[in-house]
Amino acid sequence: MEQKAYITGLGKYLPEEKVSNADLEKLMETTDAWIQERTGIQARRFFTPGKESTATMGAEAAKQALERAGRRPEDIDLLLFATLSPDYYFPGCGVLLQEMLGLQNIGCIDLRAQCSGFIYGLSVAQAYIKSGMAKRILLVCSEAQSTLMELSNRGRNVAVIFGDGAGAAVLEASSDQRGIADVQIHSEGQHAELLYQPHPGTRLRPRLSTEMLQDGSLLPIMNGNAVFKHAVVRFEEVIRANLKEAGIGLEALSLLIPHQANLRISEFLRKQLGLDETQVYHNIQRYGNTTSASIPIALTEAWEEGRLNPGDWIEMAAFGSGFTWGGALMRW
Repeated sequence: MEQKAYITGLGKYLPEEKVSNADLEKLMETTDAWIQERTGIQARRFFTPGKESTATMGAEAAKQALERAGRRPEDIDLLLFATLSPDYYFPGCGVLLQEMLGLQNIGCIDLRAQCSGFIYGLSVAQAYIKSGMAKRILLVCSEAQSTLMELSNRGRNVAVIFGDGAGAAVLEASSDQRGIADVQIHSEGQHAELLYQPHPGTRLRPRLSTEMLQDGSLLPIMNGNAVFKHAVVRFEEVIRANLKEAGIGLEALSLLIPHQANLRISEFLRKQLGLDETQVYHNIQRYGNTTSASIPIALTEAWEEGRLNPGDWIEMAAFGSGFTWGGALMRW
């Protein structure tokens, strides 16, 4: 039987600082009721600058995943690191994590697929394992987004949504029924500027100026209504495509773990697919949108809660800036 990627260990890391909606009420004109009605979010975690970073949070999640997989750092032959909030402009976080974990001189691939980072990472892992180019892969997704946001009236539409955290998975070759049955990734660049952060970029000289700080152009820009409309369509498309490719129906699906972008999107999707509440996993209420880290954090929590059982069909799907989206169907 053809080899495919299978998750043998999962890990997560959430910073200690919990920021509730009530905390944000003190910093901007918003309310707990307004935030929950539009996003479902009740709280999120913020990292501590000087103590934590994207790379260090990723390292903690990775250590947990390695331990649960029964593997040591020297067992890993490829590292994939997905984030939109790296520690440095360059190099990427992959090599920082490689040093922190004491991995050998293996390849480190940094992925920039934003909220779709975990799914894109799974697709790369699947390709490497199926081709025989790698045997054991560490996939890490980590985000330190709180310092990208402005906790003010000017930045509130985006600032209330995002949180910090990391998730990780160890992937190995499986030659039985377990593993990734289908993974698909897509993009549609014509909508890139509906959700993006234009500065600092390389198109201007200087790349950073005091004017950018003053006029708010360093802040992320999001057309929330457009993102919602595109997301619900693409989510459903890719989920149905995964199931069709694997030759199973929605009734066989044990659990759907969508990117934790917005509880309204997830609930709309659940109803469109005709799934009951027990078939969809949510944790956005506690952590907000942790971008690339949201699916591996949720997947880890679902495993910890005993929601993933041998033989279960698990679907994971994401949609984010780019636009990028993708879905992965796995037999647990």
